Amino acid sequence: MRSWHLLIGVSLALTSAWAVAQDAPESLLPKMFDEPPARATPSAAPASPASTGRPAANASSAPRAVSTPVIQALPTEPAPFIPAEAFVTTDADGKSTLTRMPTLEELQGMSPEAFEQLLTDKLNLDMPAGARRSMEQVGLVDESEGGLAATSLSAQNPYLVQTALAANRGALISRWGHILLRRALASRLDAPPGMSPQQFIALRVGLLIRMGETDAARAVLQGLDISNFTPGITRQAFDIYQRTADFTGMCPVLSIQGLQADNAEWSAAQSICDAFRGSGAAALSRLERARVSGKMPRIDALLAQKYAGAAGRSRKAVTIEWDGVDTMTPWRYGLAIGVGLAPPDSAMAGAGPMYDYVTALAPMVGLERRAAAADRAAASGIISNAAMVDLYAQVYADPDVSGDWQKRAEALRDAYTLDAPAARLSAMQSLWTGTGGGEASYARQVLTAAAAARVAPSKDLEADAPALIASMLSAGYDTNALAWSSIVPSGSAGWGLLTLAAPGRIRAVDTSAVDTYYGADESRNKRRSAFLVAGLAGLERIDQGAASRYSNDWGMQLDSATHFTKAIDAAATAGDAASVALLAGLGMQGSSWQRMTPRYLYHIVSALRTVGLEAEARMIAAEAVTRA
Repeated sequence: MRSWHLLIGVSLALTSAWAVAQDAPESLLPKMFDEPPARATPSAAPASPASTGRPAANASSAPRAVSTPVIQALPTEPAPFIPAEAFVTTDADGKSTLTRMPTLEELQGMSPEAFEQLLTDKLNLDMPAGARRSMEQVGLVDESEGGLAATSLSAQNPYLVQTALAANRGALISRWGHILLRRALASRLDAPPGMSPQQFIALRVGLLIRMGETDAARAVLQGLDISNFTPGITRQAFDIYQRTADFTGMCPVLSIQGLQADNAEWSAAQSICDAFRGSGAAALSRLERARVSGKMPRIDALLAQKYAGAAGRSRKAVTIEWDGVDTMTPWRYGLAIGVGLAPPDSAMAGAGPMYDYVTALAPMVGLERRAAAADRAAASGIISNAAMVDLYAQVYADPDVSGDWQKRAEALRDAYTLDAPAARLSAMQSLWTGTGGGEASYARQVLTAAAAARVAPSKDLEADAPALIASMLSAGYDTNALAWSSIVPSGSAGWGLLTLAAPGRIRAVDTSAVDTYYGADESRNKRRSAFLVAGLAGLERIDQGAASRYSNDWGMQLDSATHFTKAIDAAATAGDAASVALLAGLGMQGSSWQRMTPRYLYHIVSALRTVGLEAEARMIAAEAVTRA
């Protein structure tokens, strides 16, 4: 670090020397303010006033001061060219170290490119040991804050952990499973034996990115010193910052770790950082060359120029034209929203759910676009009920938002403020209907969860109790939902949800109620009834013999084993909550609940209950029945 400071000081001294070498500036003040020169001793007596025939005042006036320019002599021969490599050594790991300080003469002989390379090279800056952060237990929450125990993986096979993290594609069918997995990945955990802390962090951050949890991924990654980044972690950082439209956030990483890929996007990111540091003209010139040469698609180069101009406060106008753009990439989308642009529908056609997750979390995006994307984000578990209510409150308060989204915001307000419970229920139903079902319908139940919890149980609303209970449980209002237990009849849809979601131990359910539920079940292939029995068996709320009978009669195969069920059962027996959470996330991958089997649901719920994650087990079981 001392060498770095000395280098900056030498460069400043050099610029000062160049400034002194310029011509002395001519004074802009009136001549009366010029300092008179020192009086010289006369060699002869001055003539008397009488002999000159001039007034005495003129005879004693001082001569006028004259500025004398200082001209630097031209060098007799040009200074020799000095490359930056003469002062920097690079080891096998790519770390560069400043070997000695260049002299003023050597700095004069360096080209602007070499001087810039010397200042921006990936230097090995010394950091005091006390200022370095440990790579152990990197995360956001510890056990006292709701995270998992730090030593949960202390006895686990590292290959199993690696498989559970690397094989998970990030798309989970369960909102509560997503929430549980995010919590496990963000916990302050020790790496399992045989796995380095950096590899463990890279696996966790990579899965968070695939889940759409870019904010959580960035927070976990920022717990690691940049000097400890591996090439893989550096590439993950690039992915995070482009998804969050925070390209200047990548600048410290590029300064220390350098470019980790030889492509146009990484070079453009470096140009954006150069513009942010003040070299706007040179950065824009490089981006223009990349566009003209075809190294980068035209739309990407123009967006990069616009972003770099904003970062460097350039006044250059860049016109963005989307003609012919029919695909979207994270780089392209991040640049677009970063400069306040909305890509056209033609470019977003076929874009995956990841862009909705980014949009829902991006504060610079318009409220209507964020509200439209919030349905998918809420159903997946990325945003909470409170976040959705806050978003709709902004929509309601914004006079520029009109049409359907303003009506929806007004309906949500009515669900909270109207006096009659039936009127509040009607407002909630207007939000539930017209969504086309699926994720959007469940997301609206998440939106109204707190409003549903404010409705007092009433026999007059018995027919609508299942929808209200499902809405409450989507956001974890289990205590409020349980207040409806005296209203819903045994064997009804509401009874099934409450039997699964009730906290604490309850007595085994009556099989006659299960038979009644099965008879009224209108879901495809009686999937709700199968999930109900699987959830009750996993929570130990049904007699084991009855569960086996239902399993055989309905073909659920609860007692059969697979590699997955053996692994999660073993982790539960060992009391390894972190492994159970990771394996549960692995087993709940898919695009819809049609991908889930009663057998997997039973083992996941049972394992979560065994390791003390009963609340998550109850909510996952209730969600399975709701969304079957």
